[in-house]
Amino acid sequence: MRMAVRWTPTRLPGSPTRIVTPAGGRARMTRCITEACRSPLPRHPEQRRSRPTAGIECRMSRERSRLHLTVLGKSPSWQDVGGACSGYLVQEGDFALLLDCGNGVFSKLRRFCDYVDVDAVLVSHLHADHFLDLVPFSYALTYAPRQQPVPVAGWPGTEAPARPQLWAPVGAQDTLRQIVGCWGNEDLVEKAFELHEYDAPDELEVGPFRIRFCEVPHYMTTYAVDLSANGSRLTYSSDCAPNDDLVSFARGTDMLLIEATLPRPERTGVRGHLTPEEAGEHGRRALARRLVLTHYSDELDADWARVQAGQAYGGDVELAREGAVYDL
Repeated sequence: MRMAVRWTPTRLPGSPTRIVTPAGGRARMTRCITEACRSPLPRHPEQRRSRPTAGIECRMSRERSRLHLTVLGKSPSWQDVGGACSGYLVQEGDFALLLDCGNGVFSKLRRFCDYVDVDAVLVSHLHADHFLDLVPFSYALTYAPRQQPVPVAGWPGTEAPARPQLWAPVGAQDTLRQIVGCWGNEDLVEKAFELHEYDAPDELEVGPFRIRFCEVPHYMTTYAVDLSANGSRLTYSSDCAPNDDLVSFARGTDMLLIEATLPRPERTGVRGHLTPEEAGEHGRRALARRLVLTHYSDELDADWARVQAGQAYGGDVELAREGAVYDL
């Protein structure tokens, strides 16, 4: 018999409710200490002043749509010229979730949304191109004048600094501590964010989003992510080799945001990524209503990739571009 345990701490509206569905029938809760589970403090009104115009426009537009996706970065493990690695801003109503935070993403985020307005960050796996900009994000949350308890540089000081939720795979705390600990600041990230670790088959409710995970084949533990809210659904492949699990997981999704890294399969024979044609095949088999290719380099011919994927998908295929916006 399937067993579900709903965790509902006292929180403000828009904070997470976690559903854990353990494989063995015994309720299991991954790391969630009291500090990480308590209600986030409300933000001081002064924290929202001087927001970039783009951020204001973003907030206005997302309030008109069900689910609002902005591509912040779509590069593979090396960035496009002037680009960023994996990062996607997903918004519903007044809630903002950052899906992956790779190299260069924090700077791109600030064009579209004030970083103190980000409610949660979700990391699909612990490769650098999917999480490394948590470091500058953490520095901003820790040292920015607006985040200080006393007046600094015209900011009035606040007792309620922004502290977004951070959801990452099991092992994230140790990995992050090893990285930032290289320069003697090992608890930087976990002090800046409310850190929670997840593990499939966990299901989460974070703000308005119901979030599911599916482990996919890659060079380390990696999860495809499915977000749904108010009848809209987005499925993100993360990085993966060809696999049937993703097809089943994404079946019938409104949009499949899928990696298309390679011009041809890996020469070593050890698979970890998809070609555009393989991405198209996954979209067709999953009956995805829209297919958007991502995680490809500006050195890959975009027109060729679109044609290859479109022929396999049997319909129009879109290529993720930085700054592109999708309403589902």
